Amino acid sequence: LLGRSIDRFLSLQTPQNRIIFLRRYWFGDSVKEIAALYTISAGAVSVRLSRLRESLKEHLSKEGFFDEA
Repeated sequence: LLGRSIDRFLSLQTPQNRIIFLRRYWFGDSVKEIAALYTISAGAVSVRLSRLRESLKEHLSKEGFFDEA
């Protein structure tokens, strides 16, 4: 169930954000490695990842995986 919810979340993201998310949290690439891959700053990657985590939290809350207190 959780995996399907995460798949739904990722399907709503831009291709670049989806790849950044997967490179970091599935493949374990460093922020620096991802930044080099896309020729953007490490800070930009960090900001995107932060926003993606927040969006994922909201998505999972809406799907009932945890309560927002």
